[in-house]
Amino acid sequence: MVARCRTVAFQGIEVMPVEAQVQLANGLPAFAVVGLADKAVGESRERVRGALGAIGLALPPKRITVNLAPADLPKEGSHYDLPIALALLAAMGVLPPDALDGYLALGELGLDGAVGPVTGILPAALSAHAQDRGLICPQAQGSEAAWAGDAERVLATPSLLALINHFKGSQVLPNPRPGIAAEDGATLPDLRDIKGQESAKRALEVAAAGSHNLLLIGPPGAGKSMLAQRLPGILPPLDSAEILEVSMIASLAGQLPDGKLTRRRPFRAPHHSASMAALVGGGLRVKPGEVSLAHLGVLFLDELPEFNRQTLDSLRQPLETGECVVARANAHVSYPARVQLVAAMNPCRCGHLGDPAQACSRAPKCGADYQARLSGPLLDRIDLTLEVPAVSPDDLAAPPPSEDSATVAARVAQARDIQRDRYARTGSGGLSKDGRDVIRTNAQADGQLLERIAAPDDAGRNLLTEAAKAMHLTARGYHRVLRVARTLADLDGCDSVRRMHVAEALSYRRLGFVR
Repeated sequence: MVARCRTVAFQGIEVMPVEAQVQLANGLPAFAVVGLADKAVGESRERVRGALGAIGLALPPKRITVNLAPADLPKEGSHYDLPIALALLAAMGVLPPDALDGYLALGELGLDGAVGPVTGILPAALSAHAQDRGLICPQAQGSEAAWAGDAERVLATPSLLALINHFKGSQVLPNPRPGIAAEDGATLPDLRDIKGQESAKRALEVAAAGSHNLLLIGPPGAGKSMLAQRLPGILPPLDSAEILEVSMIASLAGQLPDGKLTRRRPFRAPHHSASMAALVGGGLRVKPGEVSLAHLGVLFLDELPEFNRQTLDSLRQPLETGECVVARANAHVSYPARVQLVAAMNPCRCGHLGDPAQACSRAPKCGADYQARLSGPLLDRIDLTLEVPAVSPDDLAAPPPSEDSATVAARVAQARDIQRDRYARTGSGGLSKDGRDVIRTNAQADGQLLERIAAPDDAGRNLLTEAAKAMHLTARGYHRVLRVARTLADLDGCDSVRRMHVAEALSYRRLGFVR
């Protein structure tokens, strides 16, 4: 007799069906796990043995073979413990043979029989819901699994014994409820904390309204990092579909505390010593990197030239396509990476290029060498570049500005609503070629759609044509100017892109930084 329990494997955010098959055969006692399992899966033998012993059950003196089918699909992680144990209990006659037919199971077993949390519960729950199946998962992640839609069919169990009693009818596991993380708006930094820097605040608002990439250049202490840290406070919250997109990646990375989802957009700020695998994803199990963990949010790179050049150039493809593809000899996976890049840098190593009183003796060559660490193709993908001057003592002594983050956030939300309605009317808000990405903001518009929605008036077109020749704009740079101009028009509530919008968009397009 072969007992079966369904579970899943993960390839990026793709959920692949897996079946745990257990056979008890005559012969010398043994416990073998086959099916291209990694070390964590192979060690499940001892965890299952210990968990069964903790509830008073012993393995039968037979040859136990566990096959994880399909056998040519790599199996990684500890979430196979629970489906293996359940299939083994069904083979031993402890559970009815048909008890597991309508379920997927994931969970790690402790030696005391407890069912511990694992990664990937939310994608697995969505897959189970699509297959019209229930889900068996750890109790700590029941609120996460309940977001898939059918909480009545989620069995969130604290232990293996509680699950056995539930199937036998002597105990009923309560239905979990979707969990949402508590949001305290006071914890977000406010724009009122920043004195002066009105031009930088304007650029920050434009970047937030259209989800444009932004680069801030200025001396130390000018407030570049403070500005970037206040961007989440003016971004609109995630909608329901976006919450699931973001949370699926966080679930695979094991970064959903207590299984609760949040409406706040991700804000990731990796250190400049981060490796390429940490930034774009990789490693032995090909985990999502920072650019994917910031999906639909902000990726903030402080001290941009201090990052390894190859690491920075690895961002070129995700910034252009909104997807991060990691190819390895044993894996080829993709993660969504539709991020808003915000970067900050000093003009040179000492940070005081252009200030005769403080600049080093190597100026301006030190600035040219320092800025040369950034490749032209990467800079071409940045929509807004702004010089942030040092704050004057008069600005510091002035009272706080009257406009706070909530006021700016209202204007940003209004501009985003205009964009969402526009793309819904044009039929461009649906799925793209990869089947996942949805056009939500002006930063994603491209091709004929961009030419249709962002075509400037005659005066604006003439200005853009002349400026493109004088500034030697690439085709990518030309289109990014159009996107920013469209966002500026949305902030003004204008249906058409005018000359003043093109002029302001061009003012943010600076390719030569050395001063």
